Amino acid sequence: METNSLLDRRYLRMAKIWAENSYCKRRQVGALIVKDKMIISDGYNGTPSGFENVCEEDGVTKPYVLHAEANAITKIARSGNNADGATLYVTDEPCIECSKLIIQSGIRRVIFAREYRLHDGLELLKRAKIDVQFLPTE
Repeated sequence: METNSLLDRRYLRMAKIWAENSYCKRRQVGALIVKDKMIISDGYNGTPSGFENVCEEDGVTKPYVLHAEANAITKIARSGNNADGATLYVTDEPCIECSKLIIQSGIRRVIFAREYRLHDGLELLKRAKIDVQFLPTE
């Protein structure tokens, strides 16, 4: 039987590979939502559907760029599936806006590999009693 830690590390590596799909130059972020050991959704940061694949202008991220977590969560909404009790694997620590979506979607665990300079999203997740784990990858 594989431990959660081994599976968690594998899913985080997969999220890191998925992040390579992002056209963003400053930071590529990937996310996977897993339920019952099945990937039910995925996402990476980028512009909304139909927009040019340019995330930054003059070194600044455009305000309409979607985060990986938001893309994965909205993809579930369109699929007819749900994230109740699922785990979110994301390459980077969630921001406050994504944390609100995580809470509302029913995700119960968040595993992330890179810390961010702001921690208000994590504080909100913990306040909502979501299991949050920082698991750095190689």
